[in-house]
Amino acid sequence: MEKNHEVIFSRDVVEFVTVAAEFCAFLERSENARRSSFVDTTLKILPLLYLKASLLPPCEMMGDEAPETYVTEEIYELMRMNIASVLREKDDYLEVFLPEMAYSDTPIKKCISEDLTDIYQDLKDFIFVFQLGLNETMHDSLAICQENFRMYWGQKLVNTLRALHDAKYNADNADDEEEEERDDDLRDEEL
Repeated sequence: MEKNHEVIFSRDVVEFVTVAAEFCAFLERSENARRSSFVDTTLKILPLLYLKASLLPPCEMMGDEAPETYVTEEIYELMRMNIASVLREKDDYLEVFLPEMAYSDTPIKKCISEDLTDIYQDLKDFIFVFQLGLNETMHDSLAICQENFRMYWGQKLVNTLRALHDAKYNADNADDEEEEERDDDLRDEEL
């Protein structure tokens, strides 16, 4: 049991918790963000999140049941819609790292907003359990989050980085920034 306390309070876990909490908080307050600043910040926090998740010490479930979750369908959908409204036409991208692509002649469309919300859901559930402060459930939540990173959201994170990179650096983005500035000016005039 003492070994498990060492894991959940280790430096690598504490740093992961910190970055995960910041990522969740950033998405929660991004509803009215400018797309350019949202993309910039996301491009900076996602690699850090990936690094911190990859440094987590190995751990396995202690209990028989998964800890409770925080993110409901309503919270998930609200978060996804908020991110989609910030990204607008830059939300969609073509996915190439899906097993289905090996047998498909047509590209598979994905959404940055959905991928970020999937990551948010796992991390928010993890942070929620950590805030309760019960060592065994904290350990189990860490084990689940770590497994989900390996199996699901780690790949989504790196795929989303590729799409966000394109949203920031693609040649036609200069027009988007001018349009964003005009939209900001119009909002200021309305106030």
